[in-house]
Amino acid sequence: MDALSSAGLGARRNEDIALDLLKFVAGTAGVGRLAAPSTGFSGAAVPKPEEHVNQLLELYSRCLKAVEGKGPGTEAAK
Repeated sequence: MDALSSAGLGARRNEDIALDLLKFVAGTAGVGRLAAPSTGFSGAAVPKPEEHVNQLLELYSRCLKAVEGKGPGTEAAK
């Protein structure tokens, strides 16, 4: 129990930071957002809910890798 209290209140896990990054990117880019229904013809078919989930999971894994410093381009910097 002492280890938990000595960890510090300001410390955040990488998973939490990646989740916040996912929320920001998904909200900004519209990833996982359902298409609004409209009248007339639409250019693309409406993606299935499973596709939305897969997009969000892929984005979360990319965010987690970025937070951990394992994203693309980090190998070149080493």
